[in-house]
Amino acid sequence: MTLEHTTAVIMAGGGGTRLWPLSRSNRPKQSLAILGDRTLFQMAVDRLTPAIPTDRILVVSVESMTGTLQPQIPSLTSENFLNEPFPRGTASVLGYAATVLNHRAPGTVMACLTADHIIQNEERFLELLAAAEARALQGELVTLGIAPSAPSTGYGYIHLGEKLAAEEGFDIRRVRQFKEKPDFAAAVEYVESGEYAWNSGMFVWTPERILQEIARLMPQLYDALQEIERSLGTPEESSVIAKVWKDLESETIDYGVMEGAENVVVIPADDLGWWDVGGWDRLEDLMDSDQNGNTVIATDTLLSDTNRAVIYQEPGLHRLVATLGLEDIVIVDTKDVLLVCDRNRAEEVRSLVAGLSENGLEDYA
Repeated sequence: MTLEHTTAVIMAGGGGTRLWPLSRSNRPKQSLAILGDRTLFQMAVDRLTPAIPTDRILVVSVESMTGTLQPQIPSLTSENFLNEPFPRGTASVLGYAATVLNHRAPGTVMACLTADHIIQNEERFLELLAAAEARALQGELVTLGIAPSAPSTGYGYIHLGEKLAAEEGFDIRRVRQFKEKPDFAAAVEYVESGEYAWNSGMFVWTPERILQEIARLMPQLYDALQEIERSLGTPEESSVIAKVWKDLESETIDYGVMEGAENVVVIPADDLGWWDVGGWDRLEDLMDSDQNGNTVIATDTLLSDTNRAVIYQEPGLHRLVATLGLEDIVIVDTKDVLLVCDRNRAEEVRSLVAGLSENGLEDYA
């Protein structure tokens, strides 16, 4: 299969604080090999190259992270990387990438992906992108929705609308509404209704279409992107981007654009073996649990009267992890930090990271 009209844009600038203490400021999660020998970033590129050559893959990151990621895929050159001066949210990141693509390759389709997903069914993923490419060429904004396996509060949700004509054998649905991360009661309601999908954060559109929506819904960002576009290919490009970037407001593409966008459709992306590598509590999505519901990646364990635990040990460690009389916990064992938390509060690990500097523990961030 070849996606001849598509350029992939991989967002790889996040710090991954919910995956602390494995993910750190000097080794963000996308640079880590969490399962197997390939890093998350390498896996993100690997699953695309059967259909999209590396000269049509862009990576949006920050300069300090680019130096870590680029050597992992030698076929990617500096031309493949777009460096934002500092994080300003996915609206500015994807607007910047759309502006560059409109300059370099007008008429292309832009598949917006991330470097922190694991997708086991890679063939089906490429088939989904082919269906999305076809819809994007018709002027639609396409998102991929994941069938929820549980009432998670860690994801945004998409309210599915009317069915449209199928594309490449996949159902196409109108998007009624994007929903922010809900509380648990609302998440239960969404899942039980069968009318919602998890927002995967993966989008497919043409640069022209998304820039139209940015112009309508985020005019200040659009004006900044126009200033950047005028500088592309000139000696002033870097200085203009740095100047413009400092005045941008931090905003997500979901909240800033997609919630108010027109002509948005969703393709239900089932059977992908998809895992958003965000928090430890969802590790079970990729692993078989034991008879007590425990999900374990560790060298040696001794679990007694322990149920629904998630245990991860950093590769290379050979320390026995023993538990007794515990339920619904997360244990992450690294060389210099041991994390133990309530599984139902795994999303809050980022608050621990925020507190490190307040307690003089910056070396562990």
